[in-house]
Amino acid sequence: MTFLIADTFTDSLARLTGEEQKAVKTTAFDLQMNVASPGLSFHRLDKAKDKNFWSVRVNSDVRIIVHKTAESLLLCYANHHDKAYAWAERRKFSVHPTTGAAQIVEVRESVVDIAVPRYVPTDVAYPTPQATAKLFASVADSQLLSYGVPAEALTDVRSATDDSIFTIIATLPSEAAEALLELATGGVPAVRVAPPATVDPFEHPDAKRRFRIMANAEELERAMASPWDKWSVFLHPAQRDLVERDFSGPARVAGSAGTGKTVVALHRAVHLAQQSPNARVLLTTFSITLARMLRQKLQRLIGERNDLAERIVVDAIDEVGISLYEQAFGTPIIATPGMIQTLVTELSAQHGAHSFSDRFLTQEWTDVVDAWQVHDWPAYRDVARLGRKNRLSEKQRAVIWPIFAAMIARLNAGAVVTMANIYRELEGRPRDGSVTSFDAGVVDEAQDISVAQLRFLASLAGNRPNGLFFAGDLGQRIFQTPFSWKALGVDVRGRSTTLRVNYRTSHQIRQQSDRLLGTELSDVDGVIEKRTGTVSVFNGAEPVLRIVNSVEDETATIASWINSRIDEGVLPNEIGVFVRSRDEVARAEKAINAAGYQATSPLPGVDPAPDRIVLMPMHLAKGLEFRAVVVAACDEDVLPLQERIESVTDESDLEDVYNTERQLLYVACTRARDFLLVTGVAPGSEFLDDLNNKPR
Repeated sequence: MTFLIADTFTDSLARLTGEEQKAVKTTAFDLQMNVASPGLSFHRLDKAKDKNFWSVRVNSDVRIIVHKTAESLLLCYANHHDKAYAWAERRKFSVHPTTGAAQIVEVRESVVDIAVPRYVPTDVAYPTPQATAKLFASVADSQLLSYGVPAEALTDVRSATDDSIFTIIATLPSEAAEALLELATGGVPAVRVAPPATVDPFEHPDAKRRFRIMANAEELERAMASPWDKWSVFLHPAQRDLVERDFSGPARVAGSAGTGKTVVALHRAVHLAQQSPNARVLLTTFSITLARMLRQKLQRLIGERNDLAERIVVDAIDEVGISLYEQAFGTPIIATPGMIQTLVTELSAQHGAHSFSDRFLTQEWTDVVDAWQVHDWPAYRDVARLGRKNRLSEKQRAVIWPIFAAMIARLNAGAVVTMANIYRELEGRPRDGSVTSFDAGVVDEAQDISVAQLRFLASLAGNRPNGLFFAGDLGQRIFQTPFSWKALGVDVRGRSTTLRVNYRTSHQIRQQSDRLLGTELSDVDGVIEKRTGTVSVFNGAEPVLRIVNSVEDETATIASWINSRIDEGVLPNEIGVFVRSRDEVARAEKAINAAGYQATSPLPGVDPAPDRIVLMPMHLAKGLEFRAVVVAACDEDVLPLQERIESVTDESDLEDVYNTERQLLYVACTRARDFLLVTGVAPGSEFLDDLNNKPR
């Protein structure tokens, strides 16, 4: 007998308490070991429309709904007795007549509105109600069926309007829901071709998205250990073209938070590694923490494919740079930010550049001199200073340059290198075979890659077909100042695609978070990312925004909200709390403690303890996902961070500071899947007015 698990089962499992989940898992393991065990209590559901639905007793109240035939046993749902029975009575298992994919279909009762005549005086004129446009009224049944819409749902689908579409698609199989969303937003969904009738309906690509065959107990344990696994590496069929397409040069995929950019990057790395038995692929990002997460997700994707694991290198870009440098030159002495700051302070005092602050000079060194590897006066005199908005005349540059020249000499004398030096020394070496070479590079969170890092990547693969693939979102740029990719030989114009379907964040959270950003963003090279037209594939609770009178009120608000989510079945480690900086961590931790829980900030790649709530500054939020998120301490003098505002030495730099602070809040809010709470003490951050769509 084939033993399978449905995504509806893992979803329902996640909503139970910890103890209930343990009991359900124990029963599931017993079912897999011996479905005929006398200790298992099966009960046929007489009211279910599908007579193959059975209830299996877990304890006095919890039941598992299974679909049982002579050939297979499918775990479908788990919940308390009445809710489990009600779920089964509204559903049936079927094989779609057009696509041939196995589906669990919700059977909805038809509701007919009967108009009751109302007798009114003839001299009273009532306005004629305007009919709401039906989104799919002109779409043929055969076309809807080709998208995977169950025949039982055709009437409901034809009645869908802008107001009701999310309610209706929530009842449909995922391939049908996604196709209808694409159709409603002006797209043209791909028509699914039915396989031969002899093909197992569970082997259909759409069926594999929701049903997993469990070959052994270990596989079942992995499937139920993390219900998020199934979507954290899920590739939508419409994205597969990006993964498998041949590009003539560097390519980029963009999209707002939750649209699957990282998943596309993961699958692209695997696809490139599969093109040749000897192909080596670099899968990288700017952050060590994010690189560890990429490694975890890659392992989920490739499973036991050790041949792929050995040929896909997953490391942060700086880790790669240092490793390759050690191969070529030995262990480097790398200048720290503190060392650079000390040199700037000392040398600016020696050279009398009193009209420029140490903060300005440090930024000029980091963003211009070191980033672009400017080594002499003519080069600095003529450098375009991309990424620095304030202008410097030649006379001003002449005052500053002796400081930087002295810094370069001092670092050289001590055999100290910067990361930009390391990347410059490595340019061309992977190609000539003197260090480890890669056939292709895939970069996640590419919007925060630095000048030096991109220069190295350009030397790694240049304009080689399929050599470089980037995934990122300009709206989530929080670390790097803008610069021209084209100037470094990485031109993605004509090879840039924007994803539009959000799988991670509810419609309500996505819609409200999008208010923080403009409708389109463009990079220095003129590549435009339009942020309109993005849709989420599921509904959720409305985000909650609370501006309170005191920190004490905020503590009580957060504690109450956390306990409400946990009462609804959210586990503590599925809750993330973010604050602007480490200065606000203690304040948020007090609120977590008031709810009766402890806070944790897990190490990269280490899952948090199930009884702990995750707490960290916003800049560490990239790549994380939680069912519920609290963004706390959004006060007027905290967000944007007052320290950053005061550090700006030129009015023209203020815009970039405000943009990155706003994008930081956007990143924190979009870590939430189902629930979002944003709090601050009155009057609150100016960004909250935008988030709430309220004029200040």
